[in-house]
Amino acid sequence: MTLGRASQYRGCVPTRYRCTACGNLTRFDVVETTSVRSFYHFTVGGELTIEEPEVIATTVESVTCRWCGHGRGIEVIDDVAS
Repeated sequence: MTLGRASQYRGCVPTRYRCTACGNLTRFDVVETTSVRSFYHFTVGGELTIEEPEVIATTVESVTCRWCGHGRGIEVIDDVAS
């Protein structure tokens, strides 16, 4: 795993945000806590492969606008586009 490299999220995004201070819809710093159950498979030589990750719970701790830096005016958008 390489740290500092951006990854593209390939799942269904259940929550979208909007900053009421500046109108930003695209850039947010999201701090979340996620509990995951995984199967750890170690080889005899000690190499680890993590398989079958299952997200048990996710809690969003904070959301901050990347454009204006505010976290007080963030609202959740109910996306009705189908």
